[in-house]
Amino acid sequence: MRETDRSTSERGSSLPLVLVCWLVAALMALGAVAASDAFLEQQEVQAVCDAAALAAANQADEAVVYTAGIDGGALPLTRAGAQAAVADSLATGGDELDSWSAETDGTEVTVRCTRQVDIAFGWLFLGGRPLERTAVAGARAPTVP
Repeated sequence: MRETDRSTSERGSSLPLVLVCWLVAALMALGAVAASDAFLEQQEVQAVCDAAALAAANQADEAVVYTAGIDGGALPLTRAGAQAAVADSLATGGDELDSWSAETDGTEVTVRCTRQVDIAFGWLFLGGRPLERTAVAGARAPTVP
Protein backbone atom coordinates (compact mmCIF):
# COMPACT_ATOMS: atom_id res chain seq x y z
CA MET A 1 0.00 0.00 0.00
CA ARG A 2 2.87 2.35 0.64
CA GLU A 3 4.17 2.05 -2.91
CA THR A 4 0.89 3.18 -4.38
CA ASP A 5 0.87 6.24 -2.09
CA ARG A 6 4.36 7.18 -3.24
CA SER A 7 3.54 6.77 -6.94
CA THR A 8 0.41 8.91 -6.68
CA SER A 9 2.21 11.69 -4.76
CA GLU A 10 4.86 12.10 -7.49
CA ARG A 11 2.40 11.98 -10.29
CA GLY A 12 2.74 14.88 -12.77
CA SER A 13 6.17 15.94 -11.55
CA SER A 14 7.68 15.31 -14.98
CA LEU A 15 5.39 17.87 -16.63
CA PRO A 16 7.47 20.92 -15.56
CA LEU A 17 10.62 19.21 -16.81
CA VAL A 18 9.03 18.48 -20.18
CA LEU A 19 7.78 22.08 -20.46
CA VAL A 20 11.23 23.48 -19.65
CA CYS A 21 12.82 21.18 -22.24
CA TRP A 22 10.34 22.31 -24.89
CA LEU A 23 10.93 25.96 -23.98
CA VAL A 24 14.70 25.55 -24.28
CA ALA A 25 14.30 23.73 -27.61
CA ALA A 26 12.02 26.48 -28.93
CA LEU A 27 14.46 29.21 -27.86
CA MET A 28 17.31 27.35 -29.54
CA ALA A 29 15.32 27.02 -32.77
CA LEU A 30 14.33 30.70 -32.74
CA GLY A 31 17.92 31.65 -31.96
CA ALA A 32 19.17 29.63 -34.92
CA VAL A 33 16.70 31.38 -37.22
CA ALA A 34 17.72 34.80 -35.86
CA ALA A 35 21.44 34.01 -36.19
CA SER A 36 21.05 32.80 -39.77
CA ASP A 37 19.05 35.92 -40.65
CA ALA A 38 21.79 38.12 -39.16
CA PHE A 39 24.42 36.17 -41.11
CA LEU A 40 22.53 36.57 -44.40
CA GLU A 41 22.12 40.30 -43.77
CA GLN A 42 25.87 40.54 -43.13
CA GLN A 43 26.57 38.74 -46.40
CA GLU A 44 24.32 41.17 -48.27
CA VAL A 45 26.02 44.23 -46.76
CA GLN A 46 29.43 42.71 -47.57
CA ALA A 47 28.41 42.09 -51.19
CA VAL A 48 27.23 45.68 -51.58
CA CYS A 49 30.45 46.96 -50.01
CA ASP A 50 32.62 44.72 -52.23
CA ALA A 51 30.89 45.99 -55.37
CA ALA A 52 31.33 49.59 -54.27
CA ALA A 53 35.03 49.04 -53.54
CA LEU A 54 35.58 47.48 -56.98
CA ALA A 55 33.78 50.37 -58.65
CA ALA A 56 35.93 52.86 -56.73
CA ALA A 57 39.16 51.02 -57.60
CA ASN A 58 38.26 51.23 -61.28
CA GLN A 59 37.76 55.01 -61.11
CA ALA A 60 41.20 56.31 -62.07
CA ASP A 61 42.11 59.98 -61.73
CA GLU A 62 42.01 60.85 -65.43
CA ALA A 63 43.68 64.23 -64.96
CA VAL A 64 46.78 62.60 -63.48
CA VAL A 65 46.79 59.80 -66.06
CA TYR A 66 46.61 62.25 -69.00
CA THR A 67 49.15 64.72 -67.63
CA ALA A 68 51.72 62.51 -65.87
CA GLY A 69 50.98 59.06 -67.25
CA ILE A 70 50.90 55.88 -65.23
CA ASP A 71 53.67 55.81 -62.66
CA GLY A 72 54.65 52.40 -61.31
CA GLY A 73 52.03 50.51 -63.28
CA ALA A 74 49.11 51.35 -60.97
CA LEU A 75 46.28 53.67 -61.90
CA PRO A 76 46.14 56.67 -59.56
CA LEU A 77 43.05 57.07 -57.37
CA THR A 78 41.75 60.14 -55.59
CA ARG A 79 39.47 60.34 -52.60
CA ALA A 80 36.90 62.42 -54.48
CA GLY A 81 36.87 60.00 -57.42
CA ALA A 82 36.56 57.00 -55.10
CA GLN A 83 33.69 58.59 -53.19
CA ALA A 84 31.87 59.48 -56.40
CA ALA A 85 32.29 55.94 -57.74
CA VAL A 86 31.00 54.45 -54.48
CA ALA A 87 28.00 56.79 -54.50
CA ASP A 88 27.22 55.84 -58.11
CA SER A 89 27.58 52.13 -57.36
CA LEU A 90 25.26 52.36 -54.37
CA ALA A 91 22.72 54.43 -56.28
CA THR A 92 22.55 52.00 -59.20
CA GLY A 93 22.58 48.90 -56.99
CA GLY A 94 19.37 49.86 -55.21
CA ASP A 95 20.66 48.64 -51.82
CA GLU A 96 20.35 51.26 -49.14
CA LEU A 97 22.99 51.75 -46.47
CA ASP A 98 22.75 53.87 -43.35
CA SER A 99 26.31 55.11 -43.75
CA TRP A 100 29.40 54.52 -45.83
CA SER A 101 32.87 55.95 -46.24
CA ALA A 102 35.60 55.59 -48.84
CA GLU A 103 39.28 56.24 -48.29
CA THR A 104 42.23 55.77 -50.61
CA ASP A 105 46.00 55.90 -50.44
CA GLY A 106 46.32 56.52 -54.16
CA THR A 107 46.40 52.89 -55.34
CA GLU A 108 44.05 51.07 -52.96
CA VAL A 109 40.58 52.03 -51.83
CA THR A 110 38.89 50.96 -48.59
CA VAL A 111 35.11 51.19 -48.29
CA ARG A 112 33.23 50.82 -44.99
CA CYS A 113 29.47 50.20 -45.15
CA THR A 114 26.93 50.12 -42.31
CA ARG A 115 23.26 49.18 -42.27
CA GLN A 116 20.75 48.81 -39.43
CA VAL A 117 18.63 45.71 -40.04
CA ASP A 118 15.65 44.10 -38.39
CA ILE A 119 16.23 40.38 -38.01
CA ALA A 120 13.75 37.59 -37.45
CA PHE A 121 12.72 37.37 -33.79
CA GLY A 122 14.69 40.53 -33.05
CA TRP A 123 11.94 41.50 -30.62
CA LEU A 124 12.91 38.47 -28.53
CA PHE A 125 16.70 38.63 -28.68
CA LEU A 126 17.40 42.35 -29.22
CA GLY A 127 14.45 43.90 -27.46
CA GLY A 128 13.07 45.28 -30.72
CA ARG A 129 16.22 47.26 -31.59
CA PRO A 130 17.74 46.88 -35.04
CA LEU A 131 21.03 45.04 -35.47
CA GLU A 132 23.98 46.96 -36.93
CA ARG A 133 25.77 45.17 -39.75
CA THR A 134 29.12 46.62 -40.85
CA ALA A 135 31.36 45.49 -43.67
CA VAL A 136 34.76 46.63 -44.86
CA ALA A 137 36.02 46.00 -48.38
CA GLY A 138 39.26 46.89 -50.07
CA ALA A 139 40.33 46.87 -53.69
CA ARG A 140 43.46 47.86 -55.59
CA ALA A 141 43.46 49.89 -58.75
CA PRO A 142 44.13 47.73 -61.80
CA THR A 143 47.76 47.59 -62.83
CA VAL A 144 49.12 47.92 -66.30
CA PRO A 145 50.96 44.82 -67.56
